[in-house]
Amino acid sequence: MKHYDYIFFDLDGTITQSEFGIIRSARHALLKMNIDTSGESDKDMQKFIGPPLHHSFSVFYGMSDEDADKAVKLYREYYEVEGIFDAPLFEGMEEVVKTLSSKGKKLYVVTSKPQVSAKRIIEYFHLDDYFTAVIGPDKSEKSPNKKQLIERAVAENEIDDLRTVIMIGDRKYDIEGANGAKVDSVGVLYGYGNLEELTEAGATYIVENPLDILAVIG
Repeated sequence: MKHYDYIFFDLDGTITQSEFGIIRSARHALLKMNIDTSGESDKDMQKFIGPPLHHSFSVFYGMSDEDADKAVKLYREYYEVEGIFDAPLFEGMEEVVKTLSSKGKKLYVVTSKPQVSAKRIIEYFHLDDYFTAVIGPDKSEKSPNKKQLIERAVAENEIDDLRTVIMIGDRKYDIEGANGAKVDSVGVLYGYGNLEELTEAGATYIVENPLDILAVIG
């Protein structure tokens, strides 16, 4: 087993089961943009979990840059009031975080969600004592890149040896970002990706449940 000192966690789909608030907020924004999503199941709408919002509205619904900006604003107006905490922790995640922290690991959240929102969520679930920092984009960034966010976390925390860093996430964006930043990764199957996606992205390890993370890192 390799030794990892710095553990980077994705947020949505890795720490929190965030589909509920995200899907409701996406449907709200699309309705306001006169796009009917009644024919799309909640499973279909899980496509919003992982990629940056601006990207999702542009790619999935063919919006112009201007319309995607409007949709993101509508999404956030709803999400920050109605949806932000509608995202329970995955069962076992609190134990994972506490255990790793107790072993002296340095834990970070590295997410494409705006940093201010991610911090509110970590504080809401009383996990802020276990995380050294939350790294995410500011709201003006339209398409935050996971590779760049990982590299920012490494630089801001003056981490010298990339071999001691590992990124944990549920989607290809997390794994591809880790590979691009030259750090190892854990793909988790309990989130919103799947085995094929995580394998093709090149995950160093793949686990089924939150507690399995401890077998890889602990």
